[in-house]
Amino acid sequence: MRLNSGNSPEPPNPEYAGSLLVAHPSLMDPNFRRTVVLLTAHSAEEGALGVVLNRPLGRTLGEFDQGLSGSILSGLPLFVGGPVASEQLILVAWKWAPDDGTFKLYFGIDEGKARKLAEEDSGFQLRGFLGHAGWTGGQLEAEVDQGAWFAAPLSPEIQKAGEEDLWRGLLARQSPAMRLLADEPDDPSVN
Repeated sequence: MRLNSGNSPEPPNPEYAGSLLVAHPSLMDPNFRRTVVLLTAHSAEEGALGVVLNRPLGRTLGEFDQGLSGSILSGLPLFVGGPVASEQLILVAWKWAPDDGTFKLYFGIDEGKARKLAEEDSGFQLRGFLGHAGWTGGQLEAEVDQGAWFAAPLSPEIQKAGEEDLWRGLLARQSPAMRLLADEPDDPSVN
C-alpha cells in the first residue's frame, strides 16, 4: 500500500480498504464510540472488514492462551477488534517503510507466520485482536454518507495503536471544528 500524505478528495465510489476509519464524535454506538478502525477489506457490493485499533484489553496473548505463555508471542498486546466474532483471535502484523512510503500488512495470520515475523524482522508491529468490525454491502457507505465515519489515509500514527490519543489526533487533523470536538470531555458537566 502506498501512503497518502495529502488530503485528496474522495472518488465518487471510494475504496476504503487500506485506510483508517475514524468515528465522528456524534457516533454513540458503544462498540465504536471514539474508535479508529484499520479497514483491511472493502467492496461496495460485499461489505467491509477491519479491526478497532484503540481498544486495548490490558491483556497479552500469553494471558489469553496459556499455551503461548513461553513463546516470543506471549507479550503481544490484545485489543477488542470489534463486536463481530468477539472470541475469535485475529493476529495482525504491519510495518512502515518510510523511505519509499509503503505499508506492509499481514492480516489474519497464523501463529507460525507471526512467530517468523517477530523473530526475523523487529520492524513489524504485531497485535492480537479479539473479534472484528464488519459491514454488509453498502452499509459502510451509508454510514459514511450519514457522517458517522470519515476515512483517513494510513499514517505513522498507526504505531500508536492502543493509545487514547490516536482517535483525538486523527480527528483533530480534519479541521479546526473537529479539533474542538476531539478535546470535548465525555461528560460536558466537567468542562
